[in-house]
Amino acid sequence: MIDETQVDRLEYSDLPPVLIFVDNGSARASAEEAVRAAGGRVSASLPVRGAVERLRGQATLQAVLLEVDADTGDELDELLDHLEAGARSGRHSSIITVPRPLIDLAAARASHSRVQLLCEPDEQEHAAAIGAAITRHEARLFDVGSDASPSRLRDLSEEVARIAKTLAALASEDGTRPGGQASPAPGAPAAVDAGMIRTLIRIRRLREQFFPADLFADPAWDMLLDLAAARLEGRAVAVSSLCIASAVPPTTALRWIKTLTDGNLLARVADSNDGRRVFIELSDAAANGIMAYMAARQRLIAARG
Repeated sequence: MIDETQVDRLEYSDLPPVLIFVDNGSARASAEEAVRAAGGRVSASLPVRGAVERLRGQATLQAVLLEVDADTGDELDELLDHLEAGARSGRHSSIITVPRPLIDLAAARASHSRVQLLCEPDEQEHAAAIGAAITRHEARLFDVGSDASPSRLRDLSEEVARIAKTLAALASEDGTRPGGQASPAPGAPAAVDAGMIRTLIRIRRLREQFFPADLFADPAWDMLLDLAAARLEGRAVAVSSLCIASAVPPTTALRWIKTLTDGNLLARVADSNDGRRVFIELSDAAANGIMAYMAARQRLIAARG
């Protein structure tokens, strides 16, 4: 049922329909503009409260845009689960925007490839995410030159596939054992440890003291290194922590995490103490590749010494 106050906000056309749920007035206007900029139409723009009931009664739907400001407990959990189920059934795609404190909660319930999780996106990222969602259903040309445009998402997937292939080759050449440690050779340098990887991460961060930070943006490698060190330390890493380790804006980090997970380089692990959170860890294949790389690096350093 559509509230009478919403009637004058409806748009009728053959453009892909997007259903918006947002409570904040200024965010509502921004969301509606983003849908139009992406080539979609606003099916309705409604408050978050009651969203599940509206979705259950919605006949046709291309995408859902959800803007969340606060954690409403079970109500939010149910809504996020409903959006995930809608993606898995092929009913619609979803774009979920959350503030930083809600990254872990949303990430735990946004694993499907047709659910995009954003955090503090700019206007271009917002529109591009919506465009990517609606073009998955329609053969429509869409390119806003953003990191989230369909062409860029394809490039991202191809880059992850290349990384996976390279890591697999490294592990094979180095004789890495399952679990992420290379087999030591006689006279070889000391085994790779977490401190060694942390030092490499700190060296990489030094670049930002001398060059613009975005000149060397390499979130995939930074994430893989951080998770490799955490694996050796026996430490669990939440999605929000991995976003920080990536040293890029959170929306970009979340996109890389999802793509790396889809590419079987990262794995989601449920937090046994908190059902509203998941941890991210390296897959065995990725861990083997990283350890092989670090061992090869150490051999080169030793040979020069």
